[in-house]
Amino acid sequence: MDSFWNNNNEAQIIMKERSQIENGMNKCLSLEERLEDSITLIDLGSEESDDKAISDGVLSLEELLAESKIASLEVLLSGEADSNSTYLEVHPGAGGTESQDWAEMLLRMYIRWSERKKYKVEVVEKTQGEEAGIKSVTIKIEGVNAYGWLKTESGIHRLVRISPFDSQKRRHTSFASVWVYPVVDDNIEIDLNESDCRIDTFRSSGAGGQHVNTTDSAVRITHLPSKIAVQCQAERSQHKNKATAWSMLRARLYEVELQRKEQDSQEQLESRSEIGWGHQIRSYILQPYQMVKDLRTDTEDTNPQNVLNGEIDLFLSASLAQKILD
Repeated sequence: MDSFWNNNNEAQIIMKERSQIENGMNKCLSLEERLEDSITLIDLGSEESDDKAISDGVLSLEELLAESKIASLEVLLSGEADSNSTYLEVHPGAGGTESQDWAEMLLRMYIRWSERKKYKVEVVEKTQGEEAGIKSVTIKIEGVNAYGWLKTESGIHRLVRISPFDSQKRRHTSFASVWVYPVVDDNIEIDLNESDCRIDTFRSSGAGGQHVNTTDSAVRITHLPSKIAVQCQAERSQHKNKATAWSMLRARLYEVELQRKEQDSQEQLESRSEIGWGHQIRSYILQPYQMVKDLRTDTEDTNPQNVLNGEIDLFLSASLAQKILD
């Protein structure tokens, strides 16, 4: 037992696995207990001709069914990094302010979803658009299975709407790309040489005034062999930003290796090659009708406002189920 605790890294891995198994068992026991309570409530309602009790019991069963479907998918999130926290990037396509506004809408959607899951969200890097929206953003979503849930969100997202920036109220189509990759810890070995990287420092963008950053604290690291670039400006300290950027770069390289193992890295890279027609994974149509449709699973939702407010579990579940079956 002493040797177990003396090896801190190994102990952390095992304790993390133990916690995940314990949480899964507790969730199953809770679902089973609530199922028995719902059935008892319906039985008592039937005996006493209490329609309200029967209705409450049926509603409870419907909620349990939805929760059990999600729980069954979580059990299948057994990939090497599925239980990890995740980084999520959003980049607008061509189209200036319209696409930048769409990128900010997607950012809000993922933050709202994370809040529903009680995950912690940290903005690592964010560049505002000149007029509205964002030019780029990277957030870190911390919580168990954050990467597992979001890993199928990488791709191009398409919006069709009447543009609020068009004085003639014409319909516009906008694109933005989402890229998801897991947070990795020091226990995972990544082949990364500093000599293969270029480090640039620059001044963090801000609102100005007395709090404006007057030092080159923001850091961008470019991995020259893969041309992968990451940047961080969340902290005032260049040292802290550099440490975070190195962590992000290790995560990106690890995610590329995961995709290579699944033999679809080329498709993933091609999906990032052009943020536009022919590469989208999901369409969000606000005009001339209301519909969100995932083009990989044909999953649809006729309430795009709910989806944009973070209710995306329907799409996540469908794409995960398809990936598991494949």
